Amino acid sequence: MKNYTITVNGNVYEVTVEEGASTGAAPAPRAAASAPKAAPAAPKAAAPAGGAAGSVAVTAPMPGKILGIKAEPGKAVAKGEAIIVLEAMKMENEIVAPSDGTIATINVSVGDSVEAGATLATLN
Repeated sequence: MKNYTITVNGNVYEVTVEEGASTGAAPAPRAAASAPKAAPAAPKAAAPAGGAAGSVAVTAPMPGKILGIKAEPGKAVAKGEAIIVLEAMKMENEIVAPSDGTIATINVSVGDSVEAGATLATLN
């Protein structure tokens, strides 16, 4: 058995994966666990490139489709407030503000498909 610590939208989960005769199930959790670790590197590199963008990037934790935008540029948001609704694996996920601030940019539109790590919005 292997233990993993996974963080999803700021919530930390301890996951234990049992290795056994069923080899088909083991690769999926490993791929899911390693994808979030690779994703944060891209947003940090992308944030400085957007000169007019805010200083805090709000990124997609997983690939999906944008279902709704709950904030517009110039709106003040509190940490944990929903900014965007992302559909992934047939579930609606609220993408929340990582800190208090003001929305500087919204980089997506309703209906857009995004990859994990894509910058969805920026905050000042």
